[in-house]
Amino acid sequence: MNGDDLGRLAYLGLLLTAVGGWVIVEYRQRLGQALRVAMAWGLIFVGLVAGYGLWNDLRRDVRSDQIVQADRVEIPRDRDGHYYLRLAVDGHEMEFMADTGATGIVLSPEDAAAVGIDLGGLNYLGQAQTANGMVRTARVSLDSVVFGPFEDQGVSAFVNEAAMQGSLLGMDYLGRFSIQISGDRMILTR
Repeated sequence: MNGDDLGRLAYLGLLLTAVGGWVIVEYRQRLGQALRVAMAWGLIFVGLVAGYGLWNDLRRDVRSDQIVQADRVEIPRDRDGHYYLRLAVDGHEMEFMADTGATGIVLSPEDAAAVGIDLGGLNYLGQAQTANGMVRTARVSLDSVVFGPFEDQGVSAFVNEAAMQGSLLGMDYLGRFSIQISGDRMILTR
């Protein structure tokens, strides 16, 4: 423990002593009632902590859908400010984050394995500079990439050697479309 941690611990101890002393003085004749009130507040606190912990999971489940039309796809901006697109890669539907700072399609190791790429057989000869530093990449070719009404064959992509939160859709693929951002929507037209 450093000095800051000791100071925080002393402050919390003092606060707990003050609140506990007040409860004992206030409820000295009604300790049963004090325990019921403490239990109620404890359950409220546990419920709030559980709700906060589950919020990110719930938020992913209620993500707005992309709107597919004959010549375009509209993607709503997510609460975190990013655009998430659903594509079918070699017959497997997966989610990508649109990343205009990325050059190519970058698959996470999990997504690459899901489409049948043998991770053990890849040669990680490339390197990419990311926000988290340098990572090694392996070039692969995707037989089929389907995005809404659009299908492309033999699309070049990279598999990232390090774990990622999700796969990225870079400018090599996004550049095949006319990109318009209007309000909270990204509109891709071909």
